[in-house]
Amino acid sequence: MSTPFYVSPEQLMKDKADYARKGIARGRAVVVLACSGGIVFASENPSRALHKISEIYDRVAFAAVGKYNEFENLRVGGVRYADLRGYSYDRSDVTARGLANVYAQTLGAIFTTESKPYEVELVVAEVGATAAGDQIYRLTYDGSVADEHGFVAMGGSAEQIGAKLAEDWREGLDLPEALRRAVAALGLPAAAEAAGAGLRAIAADQLEVAVLDRARPRRAFRRLAGPVLEAALAG
Repeated sequence: MSTPFYVSPEQLMKDKADYARKGIARGRAVVVLACSGGIVFASENPSRALHKISEIYDRVAFAAVGKYNEFENLRVGGVRYADLRGYSYDRSDVTARGLANVYAQTLGAIFTTESKPYEVELVVAEVGATAAGDQIYRLTYDGSVADEHGFVAMGGSAEQIGAKLAEDWREGLDLPEALRRAVAALGLPAAAEAAGAGLRAIAADQLEVAVLDRARPRRAFRRLAGPVLEAALAG
């Protein structure tokens, strides 16, 4: 009779976490940056169809890195939650905080009960009437939630990019300046290539960029592309 195979709960959770982190690190980074006019989202993403940054509701947006099919399932679920809550109660009851709590429960349940965790990392952001009212929540593969201030970097080279943003970001940046600093951080070379390598120039058509625009009356989300994006990057 064969001996049953046993793995301690601690080792199982560690293996799941390592697996998820490795999958996330293979993806291209996403940067989220607060500015005076709202919240900027930027990623190196040449695809025009497979979005990593999306609108969820009036003043709430979503960004993700990792496996596309997994975070797309989460995005669709978030849109359904927001539509149902806004219809059943009031549009103002749909908040980034409420959505982050829903995602945290979903990711936490998948991480603990399923054999394979989701290889995703998310940001849920809401733009307020003033900069003090902005909300940015970062969620990891195990359902952990962090309330971020100012900026977030996720995906490949996230630590390097986060360190660069910590040097460059300050409160009150206007949208074009915030966007240029986000793209400059995305252009950092990978850790394996860092020695002697400078910043990469990323062309506008290789970027996916969106903003939650504080000045828009209801639906704050808009994408930046083409001449508008090129003009913003050129200053």
